[in-house]
Amino acid sequence: MGIVSRCGVFLTAAVFAFSSLPAHASNPLQVKTDKGKVEGKKSADGEIGDFLGIPYAAPPIGSLRWKPPQPVAKWDGVRQAMSFGSHCMQPAIYDDMIFRDPGNSEDCLTLNVWTPTTDKKAKLPVMVWIYGGGYFAGGTSEARQDGEHLAAKGVVVVSMNYRLGIFGFFVHPELVAESPQHAAGNYGLMDQSAALQWVHNNIKAFGGDPKNVTIFGESAGSFSVSSQMASLLSQGLFAHAIGESGAAFPGSALSFESVALRGKRDVDFIQSVLGKSNLAALRAVSGDELLKASMAKNDGHTIRFSPDVDGYFLPESVQSIYAAGKQAHVPLLAGWNRDEATGTVTNAPEKPSAATMQALAQKDFPGQADEFLKVYAASDDQGYFRAAADYAGDHFLVYSTWAWLDAHGKTGGSPVYRYRLDLPSPGDKYHPVSAGAFHSDDIEYVFGNLDSRQGAKWRPEDRKLSELIQTYWTNFARTGDPNSTGLPNWPVYEAASQWLVMHLDATPQVRPDEHRDRYLFLQQAWGKKREQAVGNSH
Repeated sequence: MGIVSRCGVFLTAAVFAFSSLPAHASNPLQVKTDKGKVEGKKSADGEIGDFLGIPYAAPPIGSLRWKPPQPVAKWDGVRQAMSFGSHCMQPAIYDDMIFRDPGNSEDCLTLNVWTPTTDKKAKLPVMVWIYGGGYFAGGTSEARQDGEHLAAKGVVVVSMNYRLGIFGFFVHPELVAESPQHAAGNYGLMDQSAALQWVHNNIKAFGGDPKNVTIFGESAGSFSVSSQMASLLSQGLFAHAIGESGAAFPGSALSFESVALRGKRDVDFIQSVLGKSNLAALRAVSGDELLKASMAKNDGHTIRFSPDVDGYFLPESVQSIYAAGKQAHVPLLAGWNRDEATGTVTNAPEKPSAATMQALAQKDFPGQADEFLKVYAASDDQGYFRAAADYAGDHFLVYSTWAWLDAHGKTGGSPVYRYRLDLPSPGDKYHPVSAGAFHSDDIEYVFGNLDSRQGAKWRPEDRKLSELIQTYWTNFARTGDPNSTGLPNWPVYEAASQWLVMHLDATPQVRPDEHRDRYLFLQQAWGKKREQAVGNSH
């Protein structure tokens, strides 16, 4: 395959750069950034340079809490970049999020670089990863997101920590008043943008090409990719985009409300929990106390602090930006996993049946129940289960991802590629075999880190698929097209080719979109209604 031979060239260069330098050569693990020198370490096999915990913005503490990311101070000498920086403040929510860093901290705005070479002339494609976790959990130090194996494909991999939860997305009228742009919230998204700016300024010194950057992410990270494409703050800082399971479009589990609506909700909530709402007083509260307060129940539910339509990073809703064709016009590869929300149906107290589907149709689509039952048609127990699982996934984030692909295909002026991960998981410590291709199942395949998952008994087809996915993803990062010689052909997703979808399975195959009627129904039922609910008021 052509890509293999090209990767072979990169890997040979990497081995030379990090393993075979003459004694008089400068240390390739010391790199000069615009703020000072950093020193990384070799990977265990000596082929990749790991530069970990590099600050890309000032610590957002004290008066900088709930401020856009500020420039980091320059340093003298050589800064050690051999261990991960702390993950951003968050509760311990997900058992399978296992970090390799010092723990929670507000001082968390660091990034990591994995590179096969620090030759400035290499101009390797760059892949910037944005982790998921619902905007209130996640971090770059998880073993499943380690960039060494992906970098060995001949790319430079970067990942950044960004502010989460109340620290990254709190909205307050006083924040609007003190902002030159009269905006509040979205500090976490602005952190991501600041990291992209750091990549633009510095990645050449790590062997990367600042003009060939691909942003990619999963879940909230995929929502973020769709948002970075929409924001003028980030446009021009990347050439391609990959989204895995989710987009900031109506019809998803995460809605982006207006700054006005969010300001009232957030202030009322924090006043009810802490008994104070003055901004200066809130900035004086300790990080641990603020985190604990943010997890308090409100009407039996935990408040989600997520992005908003702030009038600055997002001047209007993401959907409106794409509808007007004002998003970044770059090639897009996106999709989802077959069983994004199947677990919720498996664990439901009542098994899906004709009666439960009828009740669901009446509840969620009054006046359109018959249309819903037509596009989610079933005739037996297995069929009802699959239809219920599909709808749960569509409601969770599948429809929003489809809407993103559809919108960008219409107005983005660039190729669009769509996939679905179908290969069922072999099961692991946290997920039974019945979970199928569950939400987040794709991460280890993309990064080539299958062995990082605890308790999984991987099969030959898993390893083969992981290799294929890594090749598709890095091909796309290189050229904006996932294809290369020797791979199953992946057509552009468009009407002219019957909306062909790449199904990533033990035997990958391309098939026409099997459920376009569903998504068109949901677009009609949800699109306008939820767009009106979000609004564009600031």
